[in-house]
Amino acid sequence: MSLFDKFQPIIDVRAELQSLGIMPFGAVTEKILSATEGIVNGHRVILAGTNNYLGLTFDPECIAAAKTAIEEQGTGTTGSRMANGTFAEHVLLEQELAAFFNRRHAIVFTTGYAATSGMCATLAGPGDTIVLDADSHASIYDGVRLSGADIVRFRHNDVADLEKRLRRLGERLSNTLIIVEGIYSMLGDRSPLREIAELKRRYGGMLLVDEAHSMGMLGEHGRGLAEHAGVEDDVDFIAGTFSKSLGAIGGFCVSNHPELDAVRFATRSYIFTASPSPSVIASTRTALRLLQERPQLREQLWRNARHLYDGLEALGFRISPQVSPVVAVTVEDRGQSIQWWNRLLESGVYVNLVMPPASPGDYSLLRCSVSAAHTSGQIERILAAFAALRGSATPG
Repeated sequence: MSLFDKFQPIIDVRAELQSLGIMPFGAVTEKILSATEGIVNGHRVILAGTNNYLGLTFDPECIAAAKTAIEEQGTGTTGSRMANGTFAEHVLLEQELAAFFNRRHAIVFTTGYAATSGMCATLAGPGDTIVLDADSHASIYDGVRLSGADIVRFRHNDVADLEKRLRRLGERLSNTLIIVEGIYSMLGDRSPLREIAELKRRYGGMLLVDEAHSMGMLGEHGRGLAEHAGVEDDVDFIAGTFSKSLGAIGGFCVSNHPELDAVRFATRSYIFTASPSPSVIASTRTALRLLQERPQLREQLWRNARHLYDGLEALGFRISPQVSPVVAVTVEDRGQSIQWWNRLLESGVYVNLVMPPASPGDYSLLRCSVSAAHTSGQIERILAAFAALRGSATPG
């Protein structure tokens, strides 16, 4: 026996892929040419798997803000927020996030993972209960496991199953945290948040919504699914990331509960990691402003999403259950998914290959994510690359 024995399945898969000359996991982006194009594994490609929803990674204002911050404040903070790592700009970003979400309190984290896992690990503890959607992101699962709370899963987006499990909790509902996502990252489907909020009002507990993939794309102001569904007052905590619509890296949580400031000093992923670098904070603050000033970005994003979704559906692929900037093609056969991913790359299109256990079922996904920066011509080129696959085999 060895500590490494449990990694043998991963070693075997990597060896298989290497023998085929295909390396979809950890594909190397050798050069970024724009928000929508790059060179990946030696191929010039359209980037159709980056989550760069509003296309702000190359926005001149964001880049200029980051450059100025580096020149004036250096490359990093070299300390945690609890020590020397709280700069004035961290506080300003927290204030701006709170104002954007129309909340009184906000916390900024170094990564989206740290935000979501940290809040899930801290809000509930031993003696409490966490009820979460079965298809929740890995960061949520990691957090709730660390919490020490009792964990109850309900079937993905199944309101009836959620109600059954809440009903069973009885008096424990007062110490219960319900966790769902706005848009789920693998298939791009939305939480039935209006119905979930109604259950929360009826049974009690608190509600945390991870808006990582819905911030910037849903709601009149881009605040996410809670705004879009008209249930912001029912959501106790909104968590999210800067690495999608805001084109940077980092995470946050906002709330009207004044206790959030106490939670800040109990969250290990906040206390024991260096704070975000000045350049990241500067570009994020600028992107947050642009998100509000340029609603046309959100409108273009949804035009592109509909274009790709309708095109893949017309080609006969099995795709996500509803239109979203995340459009996933389901492929039942693992070998075919690998070959198709490689053919797309060779055709000049980079997408994400997602295989079990990362995918939500026992199938693989060719996961696309569109951007407001994609042109109609680029969407057509993506569709043409998928159309070429239709001639090689029947879609899964």
